[in-house]
Amino acid sequence: MADSLIDLIKVLRDRTGAGLMDCKGALLANDCDLDKASDWLREKGLAKAAKKADRIAAEGLALAVKCPKCGKTVVLEVNCETDFVAKGDAFRAFVEAIANVILKNEPKDVEAAKELCTELFADATVKMGEKFDLRRFTIIPQENNVIGTYIHMGGKIAVAVSLDGGDDELAKKIAMHIAANNPQYLTINDVPSDVRAHELSVQVEAAKNDPKLASKPAPVLEKILEGKINKYFAEMTLEAQPFLMDDSKTVSQFLSENKVKVLSFVRYAVGEGIEKRKDDFASEVMSQAK
Repeated sequence: MADSLIDLIKVLRDRTGAGLMDCKGALLANDCDLDKASDWLREKGLAKAAKKADRIAAEGLALAVKCPKCGKTVVLEVNCETDFVAKGDAFRAFVEAIANVILKNEPKDVEAAKELCTELFADATVKMGEKFDLRRFTIIPQENNVIGTYIHMGGKIAVAVSLDGGDDELAKKIAMHIAANNPQYLTINDVPSDVRAHELSVQVEAAKNDPKLASKPAPVLEKILEGKINKYFAEMTLEAQPFLMDDSKTVSQFLSENKVKVLSFVRYAVGEGIEKRKDDFASEVMSQAK
């Protein structure tokens, strides 16, 4: 019986990734039935996940995964709690599995994607014991376009760019530029009117406090402010940025020379905009001592 229990524990560990004693307890609680023990561990994992609801999942991976059959590409960010888990093979496999589900089913939004991946999340919680979250994703269809991807630092930043013209090598160069320079818009014309209006109000107030502009005629001042606004947004605009591979030209000039047009791009950086938890180790130690 001892040998058979050990064998069952090994099988259950291989199947679920759970700890040795957890597997033993699950088997003993379920008459050594592997299927029931697997479910028991998953249920236990879900209970743990519920207790982790107040934790912040700010680490993780951003990946760009292309379907080898249909050519579609999905860019996604999946978060976990610790950098240690984020760097593991199990977590990467988990993220890639979610990407494949999204590519196959094309869910309409994040909530629909999470619903499709319920079992994947349950299994991951049992195996890795952390809170996980699918934060966002974008699907880029394959429609006579060239899709280039670039993953920086193993998954800290993921980029996909869709081009009209060019080839895979050129598309990757553009994706690398996007990863490095983080453009917010494709062209100046893509800046929303309310964002532009806000910047205009800032520049107008700044002009009032600039003695050099105080005596400028209104038409001249208007042109100066327009120039300042365009310069400000040029730094955030892909086509106006100096090209990463050759800063003597802009991205727009590089694209024109190669007869290429950028249709769209996606850039995800892990954890951007998420407030990470700040642990107070001393307070934690004191609370445990009480």
